Amino acid sequence: MSSRNDEVREFLSTRRAKITPQAAGLPAYGGKRRVKGLRREEVALLAGISADYYTRLEKGRLTGVSDGVLGAIAGALRLDEAERTYLFDLARTANAGVVRNRRPAAAKIRPEVQRVLDSMITAAACVCNGRLDIIGTNLLARALYSPAFDSPARSTPLAPPNIARFNFLDPNSPAFYPDFNEAENTAVQLLRAQAGRTPYDKQLTDLIGELTTRSESFAHRWASHDVRVYRTGLKRFSHPVVGEIAVSYEAMELLADEGLTMMTYTAEPGTADDERLRLLATWATTERADLGGEKPIRHHRA
Repeated sequence: MSSRNDEVREFLSTRRAKITPQAAGLPAYGGKRRVKGLRREEVALLAGISADYYTRLEKGRLTGVSDGVLGAIAGALRLDEAERTYLFDLARTANAGVVRNRRPAAAKIRPEVQRVLDSMITAAACVCNGRLDIIGTNLLARALYSPAFDSPARSTPLAPPNIARFNFLDPNSPAFYPDFNEAENTAVQLLRAQAGRTPYDKQLTDLIGELTTRSESFAHRWASHDVRVYRTGLKRFSHPVVGEIAVSYEAMELLADEGLTMMTYTAEPGTADDERLRLLATWATTERADLGGEKPIRHHRA
């Protein structure tokens, strides 16, 4: 991975490249511009700071920068919520070691959390960390993500399945997502945001290094420096057992377990997607019973 100064420089430069002077409300002057998007001095003007100071910040020298200045830059660059949070995380890394002192996310979930997952009967529910490891599921979520659990791309048979590793290293993953391009983008953007929050997480650094080396698609997307938040929306799967299914997802941070997020997937009652989700639950229960009640289940195509 690149240095933290490089991260700041590339993030800010790619953000200003996305904004035209016209979109920023600046006068359009004639002649060909040498840079794509805004110039550094134009960002400085919009943020109300000197061009020299902004240039220093864009080079990664964020030590001592105030929240007010960061907010002004975020406004000038029209950063969305995820981008703004990422910029502030980069600054916190440079100031007082706040990010360095964060505890690493738990490697497994607490029994109390597992009981909550298991109590959800009609919803698929799982817990993920910021590296996109699936570290806990109920039976229905295990069935929903069975291609990732059964994937040869898992780092070891006992390691938790990792969504990003599955997306980029498993040759069967494109068949699992009707919109594979969106699935790849989402995984990269979530990892980029996590890298801003926990830049000293060696497991995260190793994962990003592995994916960058082994996947041109990941490396290309990683270089875009895009980030996102993941809270609610619609996700589509092409499941090997029940076919294409669309489910609504909700992401909820576990406040007692820093760095962990519970994901739930549900379908609107009475719809074809609801019927497929119920069919998947029945299949999962049957598979588990056939295996003598053991948690692992395997998928097979009809």
